[in-house]
This record gives sequence, C-alpha cells and structure tokens, in this order.
Amino acid sequence: MKKAWLIMIAGLIATGCSSSSQPECIYNCTPTYPNNGNNNHGGGINTGNMTNEQAIKALMAYLATQAKKQWGDDEFLQAGKHRYVKYFDGYRTRAHIDFDSGKIYVSTVAQYAPEATLKKAIEETLLMPADPSQVDLFSDKSIPLNGKPFLLGQVKDHDNQDIQWPWRAGRFADYLIENKLRTKPLKRGTAYYVEIDMVSDHLEQREYQYADLIKRASRQYGISEDLIYAVVKTESSFNPFAVSHAGAYGLMQVIPKTAGADVFKLVKNKPGIPTKDYLFDPANNIDTGTAYLHILQTRYLRDVRNPTTKHYSMISAYNSGTGGVLSTFDSDRQRAMDKLNQLQPNQAYWALTNKHPKLEARRYLEKVLNFQKEFQSL
Repeated sequence: MKKAWLIMIAGLIATGCSSSSQPECIYNCTPTYPNNGNNNHGGGINTGNMTNEQAIKALMAYLATQAKKQWGDDEFLQAGKHRYVKYFDGYRTRAHIDFDSGKIYVSTVAQYAPEATLKKAIEETLLMPADPSQVDLFSDKSIPLNGKPFLLGQVKDHDNQDIQWPWRAGRFADYLIENKLRTKPLKRGTAYYVEIDMVSDHLEQREYQYADLIKRASRQYGISEDLIYAVVKTESSFNPFAVSHAGAYGLMQVIPKTAGADVFKLVKNKPGIPTKDYLFDPANNIDTGTAYLHILQTRYLRDVRNPTTKHYSMISAYNSGTGGVLSTFDSDRQRAMDKLNQLQPNQAYWALTNKHPKLEARRYLEKVLNFQKEFQSL
C-alpha cells in the first residue's frame, strides 16, 4: 500500500502541482483570509456595518468562492441546518457530517501528500470539541482539540471503541486510509476520501448531550420538554453547528434580529440582539429558542382561546412568525384572530398545513407534531 501511494504521489506531483519548487502546505497552514480585518470568525471579513443576514451571506459567499477554486462548482458543499461542513488546508480538505443519514465524509483534493492531509483532517473531525465557538465554519482555520469531543459516542473505531483521545483517533485514521480509502475523479483532478458510519443511535447520543439544558429551559418557561426536543430535531437534527442563509444559528435555529431581539427585550431586559457566538452556545441557544416559544404562547398568540389551536399556532409561528399564521386566515390581524377562534383545532390544523402562505411552514407544523409524538412516547 505504501509503495502504491509513493507512485501515486509522484505522478500527482509531476502532473498536478504548481511549477514552484516549494511544495504546497500539507496542513495547519496559515489560514486563508480575504483581508487583514480583526474579526476572529470568517477569515477576517469586516461585517461590522452589516445586518446579521447580510453578514452571514457575506461569510458564506466568501467561503463558497474560496472552496469552489479548489473543488469546482459541482463538488462544492456548504454547512447548513442538518449538515456540518468544515474546510481546512487552503480549502483543499473538508469534513462533511450528514446528520440525517448518519454519515461522515473526510475528503481532500490536495495534490501533495494527500494521505497525511487526510489523516490530520480525520483526527480533527473525530476530536473536534463540543463547544461550537471553537470551530470556525467560515474559514479554513484548524480546530483546537480540547475538551470533550462532540462526536464521542456517535462514532466507534474499528475495534468498536469510543474515540476520545488523540492516539485512538490517529490509529483509526491510519486504519481508514489503509483499508477504506476511495478516490473520485473531478474536473480538476482527483478527490481522496474516506466514509465513516456513525452509530445507529447517533441522534439519541446527541439528544443526551442537551437533556439537562432542555429540562432547565422547560421548567423556566413552561414549555413542554417534548416540544423543545421536537423543535430542535426539526430545526437541526441536534446539530449545534447549524447555520442557514437566513442568518439562523444553532440547535433551535434562532435568528438574532427577530426571535433573539424579542427575547432580549421582552424576557432578558437586555439591549440589542444576541451575537452569532452567543447563539452558537448550546445553553444560550436552547434558552433563547424556548423563551421565544414562551413569548409566542403568552404574548403574541395569547388571544387564541383553544389550547390545542394555540399549540398548533405557536409551532407554526416559530417557523414563519405570528404574521404568517394570522395571514392564513385573513389579511386583517383582528379578523384573522376572530376567524381562528371560531375554528375547531382540527380545522385550524388543516388551514395551517394547507393554506399557510409559505410551503415550508405548512410542512414544518406537521414535522414538529410528528416528532413531538415520538418524544412523548419515550
């Protein structure tokens, strides 16, 4: 195997590398930044004068530009609500976790020493900390390996053991490269990658990590635990690194300028809006998301008389806002509330899942309620 790699690397160097006599950086290179700004997240992009939505779009756009230079448009991947994607090494290497399918892919298009590059990326992925603030999704910065690994219990090595320490992660990486390495031809060369299966109950393993936080928020705001669990599963599949183009962050996909601002003003008595780093913290995120459900229940939708109808309405409003819920019934808010109160819960449910102005919101209510039933049966 080693001999084959030496032959492969020699061929790659001859055909694919730069004409420079200096080999390209293998790993832990100086991070690639667009400018010399002082922002610690997103490669130094100056987002100080942008709204949150503008800032997240700018960060994602910059990352996309850099990654596409290495991977091309067809193979580009970006982090999302149910998908973790982290680039390294001048954007030539990436880790991709699909939380819905329970698969981890670590890949590189590096032309110099891809084996060593892959090993380092596998180790960083397996040992990345549970604290999302330590992981910059918007640049190619390395991940500091400290604290309890986020994937602990969600992945087993080839000896069916948990992976908590660097020596075990390195050993497993060697095994994967020796036995599971795959290649894929790309328009710009060859990608080298390994695929790692997560354990069958990986979702439950992530749920356990946040059980205490959910219980605390439930007691504080009077929102049932099963509803909080259902919202988190719908929004992120318990992915604390979740981001969206709308500028939502974390487990419950809180948008700072809407739900976040309301919670700061109406519950926390704080000025301004929560920051990205604040919302990437799982404790803050679950607290803020649950507090917003409390606001919907006790303030914005307090005039909904039937408790079941109110429950349906607040779930729908978490996704699309109170205005979206009321516009399902009438363009005038007061008339809409009156019409809503005249309906039976099953009629309100039908309207919200068939007549809501946004298709996503129609499906959202159905998903959350189905997940809520699952958590109620546990």
